[in-house]
Amino acid sequence: MATLTKLKSGSWRAQIRRKGKYASDTFLRRGDAEAWARKLEHKIDRGDPILCDPETTKSFAGLIDLHCQDLSQVGKKLGRSKAASLAMLSRRLGRLRPVELDRERIIEFGKERAKEGAGPVTVSIDIGYIKTILSHAAAVHGVVASTEGIDLARIALSRLGLVGKSNERDRRPTDAELDAIITHLEANPLLTIPVGRIVRFAVATAMRLDEICRVTWDDYNPRTKMLFIRDRKDPRKKEGNNQRIPLLNVSGYDACTLIEEQRQLTGSSSGRIFPYNSKSVGTGFRRACRALAIEDLHFHDLRHEATSRLFEAGFAIEQVSLVTGHKDWKMLRRYTHIRPESLHAIAARNALVTHRT
Repeated sequence: MATLTKLKSGSWRAQIRRKGKYASDTFLRRGDAEAWARKLEHKIDRGDPILCDPETTKSFAGLIDLHCQDLSQVGKKLGRSKAASLAMLSRRLGRLRPVELDRERIIEFGKERAKEGAGPVTVSIDIGYIKTILSHAAAVHGVVASTEGIDLARIALSRLGLVGKSNERDRRPTDAELDAIITHLEANPLLTIPVGRIVRFAVATAMRLDEICRVTWDDYNPRTKMLFIRDRKDPRKKEGNNQRIPLLNVSGYDACTLIEEQRQLTGSSSGRIFPYNSKSVGTGFRRACRALAIEDLHFHDLRHEATSRLFEAGFAIEQVSLVTGHKDWKMLRRYTHIRPESLHAIAARNALVTHRT
């Protein structure tokens, strides 16, 4: 609905609200205001954007570019995985107009991705990005784009088993597997990276591989046995999620001792403590697992192992989160798979405390 309001200055303000879209402008003449309102109403009827250049938003690829530009303007960087997903969506669906991304087309896209080998989680993420792009364009730029079809398509693909949530991993290496991996890595004369030490450090600290290969000597305080980790992974905060963690000796490996071993190896106390490419470290770990016929074990499972060992050492969930960086304790519980035999050690410690008191 378009309304005209005469201002005290004698000029006219045209305001319009149609199909949930709002816009207003001020003109000197009533006729100009009426013409503007009619033009805007026609735009909405045709599905054209009302707040930005229609050439930019006539294709889905244009909306993706607009989304990226908007994030850049407010200082938000795209993560590597999101950037890759948006590039793929631009190639696959970029030529379509926003109104063509309806239920049928999204279902077709989901089936195509599944045939190509994309799993339910990947397809779900792709569809989530499509909805994000359309919602952003509608909210920020007034593009007429409905996401109802995407929601219906997600329901249909879910019932077909083509979209879904990831299964919680509970894979923990056995002590024998871990010892075999470390021994194999440290006995390999061709390996120039101390992957075995990095494996032990991961179990000692519950740090991710990229975090290990990023920390510097300036981040390490040997007096307080603390380590400062910058920009820890957080789904709600991509940057500035810094944390100080205690370097403990409860997992079978002493984190501070491992750092001092690294100092002796590199002969340096500046720059990164582990100055290696995380991809190369991961490759070395996978090769060791293949050589030892150890199946279904990822480097990230060491973080799971470290977290579980902290619980087995008797730490409470709020204390473990100070090491792992989890802000959501429900998320932390999924990493916790305590071995039944560890209860004997916990019971022995509790009995000792009771005896002393």
